[in-house]
Order: sequence, then structure tokens, then C-alpha cells
Amino acid sequence: MKKGKLLATLLCSASMVMGSLVPTVPAMADAMKVVTLGADLSDEQKNTMLKYFKVDSSQAQIIYVTNQDERDHLSSYVPLEQIGTRTVSCAYVKPTTSGGIKVRTANLNWVTCNMIASSLSTSGVTNCEVVAACPFEVSGTGALTGIQMAYETASGQKLDETKKKLATEEMVVTGNLADSVGKNDATTVINQAKMQVIADNVQNADDIYNIVVNISNNNNVTLTDDEINTIVNLLQQISQQDYDYSEMQETLERVNDNVTGKAEESSDSSDDEDSIVDNVDQSALGDNVIESSTEDPGLAEETGAADESGEESWEEFPASDDSSENTDGSTDESADGDISEVGGTDTGDGSDSSEEITDISQLNTDFLGDDAKAKFEKAKTFCQGEYSGDEDALYEVMGDDAAVTVTLDSDTANKLSIKVLQKYLGILGNGAVSYQEDGTEKYITPELNMLDKEMKKLFGIDVIDDGESSEDIDVLGDAVSSDDKDTLYKDTMKFFEKLYGESSDSSDSADGSENVTTDESATDEVGDESYDETIDEESYEE
Repeated sequence: MKKGKLLATLLCSASMVMGSLVPTVPAMADAMKVVTLGADLSDEQKNTMLKYFKVDSSQAQIIYVTNQDERDHLSSYVPLEQIGTRTVSCAYVKPTTSGGIKVRTANLNWVTCNMIASSLSTSGVTNCEVVAACPFEVSGTGALTGIQMAYETASGQKLDETKKKLATEEMVVTGNLADSVGKNDATTVINQAKMQVIADNVQNADDIYNIVVNISNNNNVTLTDDEINTIVNLLQQISQQDYDYSEMQETLERVNDNVTGKAEESSDSSDDEDSIVDNVDQSALGDNVIESSTEDPGLAEETGAADESGEESWEEFPASDDSSENTDGSTDESADGDISEVGGTDTGDGSDSSEEITDISQLNTDFLGDDAKAKFEKAKTFCQGEYSGDEDALYEVMGDDAAVTVTLDSDTANKLSIKVLQKYLGILGNGAVSYQEDGTEKYITPELNMLDKEMKKLFGIDVIDDGESSEDIDVLGDAVSSDDKDTLYKDTMKFFEKLYGESSDSSDSADGSENVTTDESATDEVGDESYDETIDEESYEE
């Protein structure tokens, strides 16, 4: 893993930082629950998260967080150019009086509930329930900072700044270690070492070094000298703080049991109707959502979020190196997020590598979940309407935006439909796993950024010769004029924007800097009632 990517993705889902409160939401300084929503999500995506959390503004204080908020809180840790421009992750935080720290995650494809719980304890939090999630998959490495801020708002208590910084450093160190040894082993070593250092009040560097070496050996985890020294440095700083081990013990022991395979599903909160960790609407995020929970150790394995290897990517959105894993565990070699169109359910795009696709009915969607299938069916209808000139079909998916501007002959329309749908099916089938952020993104949703890249290739728009196969570049060739290709590309992306509830125009001002005016008194004191921030609501329009 590249260190730059690790640091960059520390921020990818740090959307739970203190932000701007929409004027229509009443200030509730005494609220015991706080929801943070990434300001760069579409209105539809924000509503989806509220549905997942099972809350509305009458039940929790809702804070919208901008990318500028992330920069204000995190620029001391990472260069600004690595922070990114979008804030998308969300959190639901509820301080409690007992039970330790309980965490649930959804659509966080690297950070686990146990990483968050252990690091949050380093912040000085003793008892709390947290749900950290996103409408689509992100790494989640930036979640901790926002959760800290949401906790301060919900509890009315300011956490110690040094402990908050140490908690963030702990997450970074765990992430670096996880790249080489895996998530569970990384969490095991750091969590157990932290337990012993705090419980026995060990402060000497040599003694801490011996603890780390012994724990790694006992757990059959091989560490390099640099990794050991980094962990020792972190723990020596932690040892200088005034932690009360008895207050952290319940959380750290639960994390240890979870990552070492000793835990069983907790029944403590399952009977609590007010538990936010257990009472989420899992259907709100659609199918194939990866989840983890400190209270249900088996959830990660059940949903595909289990720690299978140490080779994970720390991009803002899911990424791989040069290959993407298919539904059968095989891989298609494709660099820079390119989607191979060859292969059927065995390769993840629904076609059959043994025969040429001549009709869209040959595209197999059996491997897709219900939500993905529904999206794909709408894409089929759009292709029929847009490329074949079927106005009724186009109106069905585009409504008042329907307009047949370019009509292709039947053979060309069929060929283009197959190409577009194969690309989309590959993206749906692989869950956007091959996407790698390169700084040119127009959208929040990874699928849209991948589609934009693929559609530009298909229509021959701003194509750069990167030495790859030209088979899928400018598939219409001389049969269609450049102006018509440009129109078809724009119409196609307009459909997908509508399908995902996004607009490239709205994401251009993703940091919200021109539309947000912040009353500094609202953020200087946690729990203060003076949230007199004003927001141009047009900045949140799709």
C-alpha cells in the first residue's frame, strides 16, 4: 500500500466532522443522538441514510458536513492535496451510560467496527453507540474524526485534543499494519499491546517494545522492525495519558474477543429497542451491503466484509491493483479501473466469453441483486429509447427530460446498446471494485465515475491513447458524426445521473465553500445552542 493513498483515504469518509446545520432543522443542544450526513451526497442519498438510521430531525440533531470542515480538522495531519474534494460518509452517534463502545458499520470496505471501537476508546470515550455508514462503498478510514465530533455534540463534553490526535494516529498505524498482515491481526496486536500498556502503566520504551514483540509472536504475526518501532512510538505516547483501564476494559476486551475469534454474538443490546446499533433498516441501502458489528462478530463474514487478506486498497472508493475479482473468485486483468466486457457470469459482466453477443437478451443478470437488476432493466429501456428512437421507452425512464435527438439505424443501435450495457453490467457485477480515483472525478458515486470514463471511450470523447486495446474506443466510427456522438454521450450520462440521483453540475461545488456561511460560535463550543448557520439550499439540489 502506498502511504499517500493511506493518508488520502483517512479523509475519504471523514464526513462526520462538525459542519453546517440546515436552517430548517431546529437546534437541540440537549439531544442525546446526533446524525452527521456528508454534504456532497445527493438529497436522495441523504434521505437513504436517514432511512437506514431510522431517524428524522425530530429524533436526532442532524449536521451536514462539508469538505471544508474536513480540511479545517484534518489539514494538520495530511497535505491539502490529499484530503480530496468530497464528503460522503455518515454517522449516527448515541452516548450511553454503560456497555462500553458498540459500533456497527455499513458499506465501509476497509475500516471495521473493531478498529473504530478501539481507536475511539483512545479518544477518551467510554460508553457510546455508533453506526458509521455510506450509501455506497468507501474505505471508511476517516470515520473516526467525525464520530469524535458527533460524540462531543451529542454528549456536550469536549474530548481531550491530545487523545483525539492519538486516536487518529492509532487508526493510521493500524491501517498501515493491516496492509501487510490483515485487518484482524493488525487490530489484535495493537489492541492487546494497548491493553497491557495501559493496564500495567508501562511507560518505558524498551518494556513496550518487548510487549509488542511478545504479542506479535504469540499471535503468529510477523512484523518488520519499522512496524514494531512505529507501534512502540504510538503506545509510548498513549502511556503518557491518564487513561483509566477499568473504563476501557469492556470495550477493549470485546474487540479482542472479536478479532481473535473468541466472541459470540452479544445479547446485551438485542432486546433494547432504543439501541441504534441493532435497529437499522438494512433494506434501505439495497442488496450486497457489507457490514460489521462489535455486537455480532459473524456479520462481517455473512456480508462479505470479513478479513480475507492483508492486500486491501485505501482509495476513497473501492479499488484494486491491476485486476478485479469476479463472482467466482477469478480475476480479469484490467488497469486503471477499465471494465472488461468479455465473459459471462464467470467474469462478472453477464455475457458469455465463449460466444459473441449479438442481442441484449443474451446478457445474463442472474448474479445481480434485486436493486442492481432494477437499475440494469432501466438502462435497457433507456438504450431502446435513446439509440433506437423509441420515444415511449425513453419517456418511461426519463419523463419530461425525454428527447430523441439522434436516431441510429437498427444495426448500429443494437451494437451500441450491447456495448453500453456490457460496460454497465461489468460495473454492477464487480461492485465498482476496480475503480481507482485519479483526481478527475465528476461524481460522488463510484459507478458514475466509472461509467463516465467508459462512455467517453465508447463515444470517442476526449480519448487519450494509453496503449490499451482500441476495440472499445469510438465504437460508432465514421457512421456517426462527432456532434451526434457528443450528444449521445451527454444523453447517456444524463440518464445515469438521473438513475443515481446525481448531477455533475452539483458536484462541481462539492466543498460548499461558496454557499456556506458558518457562525463560528456554533463550532467553538460543543453543545452550544447558537447554530445560526445559513446555507444556500440550492447547493444541496441534485
